[in-house]
Amino acid sequence: MSKLYIIPTPIGNLEDMTYRAVRLLGEVDIVLAEDTRTSQVLLKHYGIERKLYSHHKFNEHATVEFVASQIQAGQSVALISDAGTPGISDPGFLLARTCVERGLEVETLPGATAFVPALVQSGFPCDRFCFEGFLPQKKGRKKRIAALAEESRTMIFYESPFRVLKALGELAECFGEDRRVSVSRELSKKFEQTVRGTLREVIDHFEAHPPKGEFVIVVEGKDLKHRADVGEEADEE
Repeated sequence: MSKLYIIPTPIGNLEDMTYRAVRLLGEVDIVLAEDTRTSQVLLKHYGIERKLYSHHKFNEHATVEFVASQIQAGQSVALISDAGTPGISDPGFLLARTCVERGLEVETLPGATAFVPALVQSGFPCDRFCFEGFLPQKKGRKKRIAALAEESRTMIFYESPFRVLKALGELAECFGEDRRVSVSRELSKKFEQTVRGTLREVIDHFEAHPPKGEFVIVVEGKDLKHRADVGEEADEE
């Protein structure tokens, strides 16, 4: 069928692909990849032979119209990213929006995304949360964090190993060093690890153990303890 398929790919462990995702990647006319070299490894693992076309943050503005026109002409297109679900801190939003605006069908498969396992295993409330993705590297970074000072929901951030200590320090400066945090790295991979504690404790840990891998930072919302105490009192009544 002529439509855009948004297909999640494993965040580390190649076994985390769905049967439907594998089937569709072998059936569509065009496969768009964030990095064709990375995606070629995935396709080879599943015995899929397809020519990959680049679609990344540096060329997506120039290619979305062409891709949409191909779908309009009857082609089926799959969009994948290096890891996780396209559109979640990865290219995908512009293409999906263009297709929706043109009345073209967009179908997103369920699948891997890094923040979900990090959130669930953090031990913080999962019913309401605030996903912030990557903080700005320079301009607007502290302003973005300051805007979350009164946020009561669990907060989730992505960060690279080169800036994770900086991010934890800035969060501690804004939220207080005693705010609890859960930091997961290398999710689904051999050296997966989750470090939990106060911001001060987790900063001390990564100062002693230099950060490696890709990180998900999960921070408790403001007044979480107060809200938990209120909930316990309500249960007693």
